Amino acid sequence: QLQLVESGGGLVQPGGSLRLSCAASGYTLDYYVIGWFRQAPGKEREGVSCISSDAGSTNYADSVKGRFTISRDNAKNTVYLQMNSLKPEDTAVYYCAAASQPCYRAKFDSWGQGTQVTVTS
Repeated sequence: QLQLVESGGGLVQPGGSLRLSCAASGYTLDYYVIGWFRQAPGKEREGVSCISSDAGSTNYADSVKGRFTISRDNAKNTVYLQMNSLKPEDTAVYYCAAASQPCYRAKFDSWGQGTQVTVTS
């Protein structure tokens, strides 16, 4: 069974940076699309970014475009989310998830437990 574990969250000031990691175990990530999602208190979960299995295709929510970068290292079975120029509205629990379909029609069925990101001065 594919298991995903997020790490790298924390407390950061506005304008700061964090890099989240999504490490997989149980299966190789080579054939999986990976998405990053976030959920802020009182809000619905939203998609942040998605990367294809070969890293040839990525997409981003408009709210993070130009500030966040998704990448993957299949040799390390890990996907990353580099977050720069963080804003207070980026505060949320961030989750990674895996799917077997392309990003545009992915049905994410393996989820990590989440990592908290708090942006505050």
